[in-house]
Amino acid sequence: MEVVKAVDEQNQLQEQEQNAGQRDKSAVIRMKRPVFILLLVLVVVLASGITAFALSFGKETQPIVIGGNSEREEFEKLYRAYDTLKKGYYEDIDEDKVISGAINGMVQALDDPYSTYMDEKDAKEFQHSVSSSFEGIGAEIQEKDGYIMIVSPLKGSPAEKAGLKPKDIVLMVDGKSIQGMSSTQAVMLIRGEKGTKVELTIQRPGVEGTIKVPIIRDEIPIETVHGEMVGDGIAKVQITTFSTHTSKELVDTLNGLQKEGMKGLVLDLRQNPGGLLEQAVAISSMFVPEGKLLFKVEERNGMVKEYKSKNEGNPDFPLVVLIDSGSASASEILAGAVKESAGVPLVGEKTFGKGTVQTVQDFPDGSNVKFTTAKWLTPNGNWIHKKGIEPDYKVAVPDYYNLPYLDPKLELKLGSSSNDVKTAQQMLSVLGFYPGRKDGFYDEKTENAVKALQKANKLPENGIVTGRTTEKIIELLQEKIVKDDPQLKKAIEVVKKEIK
Repeated sequence: MEVVKAVDEQNQLQEQEQNAGQRDKSAVIRMKRPVFILLLVLVVVLASGITAFALSFGKETQPIVIGGNSEREEFEKLYRAYDTLKKGYYEDIDEDKVISGAINGMVQALDDPYSTYMDEKDAKEFQHSVSSSFEGIGAEIQEKDGYIMIVSPLKGSPAEKAGLKPKDIVLMVDGKSIQGMSSTQAVMLIRGEKGTKVELTIQRPGVEGTIKVPIIRDEIPIETVHGEMVGDGIAKVQITTFSTHTSKELVDTLNGLQKEGMKGLVLDLRQNPGGLLEQAVAISSMFVPEGKLLFKVEERNGMVKEYKSKNEGNPDFPLVVLIDSGSASASEILAGAVKESAGVPLVGEKTFGKGTVQTVQDFPDGSNVKFTTAKWLTPNGNWIHKKGIEPDYKVAVPDYYNLPYLDPKLELKLGSSSNDVKTAQQMLSVLGFYPGRKDGFYDEKTENAVKALQKANKLPENGIVTGRTTEKIIELLQEKIVKDDPQLKKAIEVVKKEIK
């Protein structure tokens, strides 16, 4: 999950080798012994790619120049290892694979979940993350301590509908362990064509055992802004991610809501995993007065550059921003900017805590390396990395928000005993159909509660939790989560006090 996912074409390296005895100059050039591997290694170590901020603000990339003595002592061990394998391994080695592995190893040695090497196929997938749509489950993930963690499912995505939550740990994909994989490698397994199925085995904080979550992949459109009036002249606008046209979508949405009588706004950044920095800047500038700080960037040499609002940033209506543990990266930039430079109150829970900047360096073969280049700081100079941003009004969500997923293929009935039965009992209780117990044993009281739910929803009254009954339980629970939203209720309360 990256602060900035902007991908721009950068100047490609051109390496020419002259050979007087070569007959056909249009033929494929074969490099001398360490030159071809040196080229790739030097690209990773020395290439000066544009930072994400430069990409966002239109600075030009300087050509990369590799010159001087091509023999570098620090790479002698690398050459020897490569030559040893090439000459002594019992089978012919795949040169491209071995070289890619060497680069990947260097990047992994940084011990930074936001730095990764991508081969040509992975790089194309990365570029899809800022396109108008892609096919998959619709969840932002991050590598953490050797595991893959869900940062946030996108609104309306298969991942959200299946019940994935921020901080869920993905242990397996279709029964294959992904421990130790990079986030890019995990994405390649999880994504797939619309209509195909993928099963994730997850571990949820506070829940015993593992949970298997089957998900049908779908097209994930990047519709990033959703607005509605929620009563008494107050509008709620949710930004799900920062994509290419998000600021324009927001302007159009706000204009429409003003025509409907909007007097106050709740800007919902919950479970927003981030996206394009330039969009976060444009949107922050709508609410931060001109000339005030939006954020700062601190480079490795200690140099700090300030980024200020260039727009009027003085709306005619009061604003409150909703945040939670799924608010990360660019959404944290926006939250920090409005909080510290415009006095906008934040409601909800502490944000994810992602305070670094990445750049992407493309290679001639279509692969690339994404690596961390700087820290970003809030206007007051706070580095929120691994700490997050605290809300002004802390409001937790009910425990039932984090109940495990219940698979409709399971058949839970009288006499059953399992964690799935326990989950079903908890869900029934939340929905007002009291099962008499919540310990995971399916007795007659639980059966009667199921029959009551089935009768109320015109389903076959067989007392068994499976198929359509399970789907209806999940559907009703989702509706309750939306209806009972205590964080939104608090945000509306705060906005109302500010309306004149």
